[in-house]
Amino acid sequence: MKTYGIGFIGAGDIANLHAEAINRLPGAELIGLWNRTPEKAQARASVFGCKVYGSVEALLSDPKIDAVFVLTNMETHCEYTVRAAEAGKHILVEKPAASNIAELKKMQMAVEKAGVKCMPVHNYIYEPGIMRAKQMIESGKLGDVVQFYMMYNIHHADEIRARYPGVIRQILTHHSYTMLYLAGAPRKVSCFMNTVDDTIAPQENVAMANVQMQNGTLSHLCASFANDDHAGDPWTCIIKVIGTKGSTRYSYRDFVINDRNGAHSQTYQCYPESIKNTATHFVDKILRESEPPLSSLQDAITCQRIIEACELSVNKGIHVTL
Repeated sequence: MKTYGIGFIGAGDIANLHAEAINRLPGAELIGLWNRTPEKAQARASVFGCKVYGSVEALLSDPKIDAVFVLTNMETHCEYTVRAAEAGKHILVEKPAASNIAELKKMQMAVEKAGVKCMPVHNYIYEPGIMRAKQMIESGKLGDVVQFYMMYNIHHADEIRARYPGVIRQILTHHSYTMLYLAGAPRKVSCFMNTVDDTIAPQENVAMANVQMQNGTLSHLCASFANDDHAGDPWTCIIKVIGTKGSTRYSYRDFVINDRNGAHSQTYQCYPESIKNTATHFVDKILRESEPPLSSLQDAITCQRIIEACELSVNKGIHVTL
């Protein structure tokens, strides 16, 4: 079995989950990482058991590295993806994959020109339950999909909420690519938002979008940082697909550990597992077996169009046709 060498550009919190996946995966090795803060790079490398590169150039020029994980802030994803492609490295890029459609198209052109593989981290769709739902839809077991729902209600502390973008870009991006994977391509978008206590931060912390799909399916997407849902059968993070012959659902609440995890008051184990599933799929299926990713840069462009349509709908008070 060929061992694929992996390099990380960026060593933030998400790197912990990717490193855990790589370090337990036969046929993959985390060679090293670079981070703009050298102290954090050294601390992470000592935990991960890998080396530290003094620059992105040094990492990209190392022949031991076959693929790069771009784990930096969204604003730099385009730059590092293009540089990795030009260096002949395969790429996994965290979400959101870029800041706008122009950047995504630039990344797409660089990847195609270099002939390398690039997989955006659309992590929900690499969860077994979501993949099973996709199989049920494609096999006709659910009949015609009539409704798609994705709800997210997880309170975020003030200091976390203040540094995040609003929920449209931070959370509805997840909703958009999951909807695209399970319900098809969108036709029309209508969105509303609210900011609960704008003295903390001006960004919206509640948003809801209704989407009409090209195949006639109707979708409802909801995201909130303002509250948890403590009711029975809570809508913490839940996905539901309803068809003419059956239905299915996926929920964060199926696996819960009573310990804080990052922005969450509890550990919803589906989230870290979905990140690790994504890294594993990238190595085992994309690199080793040359399969196409379940969601591509072209899909990321469509998702960005949905997000920008949501923002336009809010600002103009209109339905937006895509």
